[in-house]
Amino acid sequence: MGNGNISSAANQSSGLEAASTHIQTASIVIYCVIFIVGTLGNALVIYVTGFKMQKTVETVWFLNLAIADFLFTAFLVFSIISLSQSRRWAFGQFMCKLNTFVSVVNMFASIFTLTAMSLDRYLSTWVVVWAHNKRTVCKAQLVCVGIWLVAAVCSTPYVTFRTVSESNGSHYCHYNFTSKESTWSLYTFRFLMGFVIPFLVILVTYVAIGIRAMRMPRTRRQRSCRIIFAIIFTFFICWLPFHVFNFIELKDNPDLRNIVTIVGPLTVSLAFLNSCLNPILYVFMCEEFMKKFRQSICFVLESALAEDHMSFMSTHSMSLTLFKTFQKSNAAATSNRTDTADLKSFTESKVITEETLNTD
Repeated sequence: MGNGNISSAANQSSGLEAASTHIQTASIVIYCVIFIVGTLGNALVIYVTGFKMQKTVETVWFLNLAIADFLFTAFLVFSIISLSQSRRWAFGQFMCKLNTFVSVVNMFASIFTLTAMSLDRYLSTWVVVWAHNKRTVCKAQLVCVGIWLVAAVCSTPYVTFRTVSESNGSHYCHYNFTSKESTWSLYTFRFLMGFVIPFLVILVTYVAIGIRAMRMPRTRRQRSCRIIFAIIFTFFICWLPFHVFNFIELKDNPDLRNIVTIVGPLTVSLAFLNSCLNPILYVFMCEEFMKKFRQSICFVLESALAEDHMSFMSTHSMSLTLFKTFQKSNAAATSNRTDTADLKSFTESKVITEETLNTD
């Protein structure tokens, strides 16, 4: 009976290790996709909104959101390397804290910017005259500065508890909470500030915007409703599992811990995926952005084709010039030969004529 329990526990343990290995491999693949797509997508948004579009309140939001998501996905490379080495950390104490600070700051900054954008769109829809008179680029930039300051303050406790420890000759970057109460407090704070309050604001404001959108023509109303639904659903589905499994992880139940070990990394990947989807939802659905983006792409292609065309034309004109020069030189040589032959013929005929006259 005891041997059966031992073998069952051993089989369960080996099954969990195999599942954990597969999940870790899948997480690495997802992280790499998020890193590539998120970095390139947000870099493109930064380029277009920062250098190609006119400065407006909307472009300030888009640029701020893209910077937060870009930094978030760019620093994901450290997590990819660590995860590929069975979560070992080879970058030292400072980079452990810095990586955590950048990730958490940009998580809060991204979420707070989404919340500010929803409030701004609500005011622009329901209080049109007031928004037209009071909404300025300078005020939007000040709000963005405030967002980054609040995000930095909210992220400080997480950096404080982040440390590097050694186990079996390997170093690991992890949280070292002093007590379970402090862990619960930080997780609850992150859940409220990073999900509940922003989600409620986004939900209420976009429902109000959807009500106002009912007055639009049928085609525009359907498009607005699809965008609003996509924004709310994406934010909810990306972040809720992450926070829920953080609380499950604090439980002492072994079965729940096994679930967290298997499913937990996938919830983290899902939360990170939100930084890839933000450019698509908030920027690429913007008609003005797409117009400038197409203009930029067309300009690059036209410039490249123009350079190739000019290069071809210059080569062609050079070849044509050389050909004409060659023709002229041949013509001149032919003319010289003709003149020489005529002169020789004239001289010979003159000599013959003179000899004939003398003979006569």
